[in-house]
Amino acid sequence: MNGILSFFLAVCPLFALIITPFQTFTHPIIRVATHQAIPAPKHRVVLAAMRAPDTGYWHTSGNQILDERNQPVRIEGINWYGFETVRQVPGGLTVQDYRTILQTIKRNGFNTVRIPLSNQMIERPVVPKNIGFENEQGTINTDLRGLSSLEILDRIVEYAGTLGLKVILDNHRSEAGDSAEQSGLWYTNEYPESAWIGDWESLVRRYAGNSTVVGVDLRNEPHNANSGGACWDCGGERDWHQAAERGGNAVLRVNPRLIVFVEGVDAYDNDSYWWGGNLEGVRRSPVRLKVANQLVYSPHTYGPNEYAQKWFNTNTTAASLEAVWVKHWAYVSLSGIAPVWVGEFGTTNKTEDIRGNVPGSEGQWFQSLVQFLGKHQELSWTSWALNGEDANGLLNAHYDAAANVLKQEMLASIMSPAVPAVAAEAVVARVVSPMAGRERRSEACHVSYRSRNESRDGFTGTIEIANTGDKAIEGWTLLWLYTDSQEIGQARNARVAQRGDMVMMSNTGENGVIPAGGRLAGISFQSSYRGVNRRPVKFYLNGSLCG
Repeated sequence: MNGILSFFLAVCPLFALIITPFQTFTHPIIRVATHQAIPAPKHRVVLAAMRAPDTGYWHTSGNQILDERNQPVRIEGINWYGFETVRQVPGGLTVQDYRTILQTIKRNGFNTVRIPLSNQMIERPVVPKNIGFENEQGTINTDLRGLSSLEILDRIVEYAGTLGLKVILDNHRSEAGDSAEQSGLWYTNEYPESAWIGDWESLVRRYAGNSTVVGVDLRNEPHNANSGGACWDCGGERDWHQAAERGGNAVLRVNPRLIVFVEGVDAYDNDSYWWGGNLEGVRRSPVRLKVANQLVYSPHTYGPNEYAQKWFNTNTTAASLEAVWVKHWAYVSLSGIAPVWVGEFGTTNKTEDIRGNVPGSEGQWFQSLVQFLGKHQELSWTSWALNGEDANGLLNAHYDAAANVLKQEMLASIMSPAVPAVAAEAVVARVVSPMAGRERRSEACHVSYRSRNESRDGFTGTIEIANTGDKAIEGWTLLWLYTDSQEIGQARNARVAQRGDMVMMSNTGENGVIPAGGRLAGISFQSSYRGVNRRPVKFYLNGSLCG
C-alpha cells in the first residue's frame, strides 16, 4: 500500500478530496486565480493522461508545459480542419455526429484538438450547408441545425470539454480558403493586422473562463521570408517575431492564462525549411511576452511527399534527419529555452509512407520522426489530420475508424498511457479508507491474469477482461499492484506504464470497447522479476474492484 500511496500522492495530491461510490466517480474542477511556475525536475516522466479530466489552464517552466497542479503535460493531439475553408465547418459532419467524432478522437488516445479558423469565419460567420442530419445510425447533429459556424465551434468546444479534451484555436488564414495564406503574412488588405489582433481578442473573450480552450496558435505557417512575406528579426512590417509579441500580448491582456503558440518562418539567414517550421531566429531573437511562462514555440515539419527538400536523398539516415530537426526547431526545447509543440506533421495511409527504410523516402521520414518524438517526450505534437477526406487523414471517409491501423498504432506508441486520474484516485480513496479491507467486488467485470513461459528471471503475462455487466465498457484502464520485484517491459494490444509496484494498463485505439457480456483477449506483456513471481490479488477496472 505504501507504493500506491507514494505514487499517487506525487501525481494526484488532491486524492483525499475524492469520496465516491463503487460505480460512479466524479472529480472537482479546480480553478485558481493565480499561479506561479515551479521548475520541473529534469527527468520527470511525462504522464499526460494521469490527471483530472479538467486540468485547468496550463503554463510553462523551462522546456515543459505544466497543468494547474504543476504536473507535466504533453500535447498529443490531432488537427481537425474545415472551419477555415469556404465551407466554414469541420470535415465529417455530413456523415457523422460531431460528438461521435470527438469521442473517436478521445478513444484513440488523443488529448488535444487543434482547430484551424479564418478571420473571415470569425467576422462573418455563415450557417454552413455542409452538415448532415441523418446517417445509417439515425439522426445526427440535430443541435447544430440553423447555427452559425461560430456557434457550432461553441458546441464543439463545449462537448470536447466534457470528454477531457483540450482545444487549441489556430488562426490558419485571413480569407476563408484552403491551406496557409499564400502571401505568407498574417494580414491582408481586407484583414489588416488590426483585424488579426481584434479577432483574437474577440475569440479570447468568447471563451474567457473556459479552460477547455487552453491556447491560441497565433498564425499558421508564416513564410516567404525571402520574397516579401513573413521574416524573423528583419524589422519593419514583415517581422513576424515582433508581430507575435504584439498579438500574444493582446491575447494575454484579455486572458493572461492562455498558452500562446508561436510558429516559425520558412527561412532564416538564407537557410530554408518548411513553412512555419524554421525557428533558428529564436536563439538570437526570442519572442518576449509581458506575461511570463505562457509561451510555446510551434514548428511544422513534413516529408518528401510534400516537397523533395535537399535533406531527402540516397544518403538520408535517421541521424541525418534528427540533425535537421535539431538545427531548425528541436534545439529550442533541448536547450531548455522554451517548450516546443510540433503543430503539424503527417503522411498518407500507404504502408510504405508510414514505415520504411529506403533512404530519403516518406516512410523513413515518418518512422524516424515518430521515433524522435518518442525519445524526446518533452516535445508535444498534433498530427495532420483527422479528416477522412484528406490524403493524410487518420480516419476513413465515414469518420468511424482508422484509415490505416498501422499509422494509428505508431502514433499510439508515442502517447502517454491513457490512465484516467478519476479511476486512479478512486483506487487511492479506497486504499486509505477504513473500509478498504472489506471492499466489495464489482459483479460487472472479471480479470483473468496468467503467467506463461516462466524462466528464472522473466515471464510472459496475459490478460483477459470479461465484461459481465449489462452495459458496454467504452474505454478502459486496468490497475494492479505487484508484491514482488516484477517489472513490465513491452506490451501487446495495450498501453502500459509502471511506477514502483503499481501497474497501469489501458486500451489502444482499437480495443477500447468491450460489449456487455463480451470478453477482451489477446493482451500480453513481457516482464522480468527477481526471486518470487506471485500473482496480483486485486484488479481495478476503471476504478472498480473486479470480481
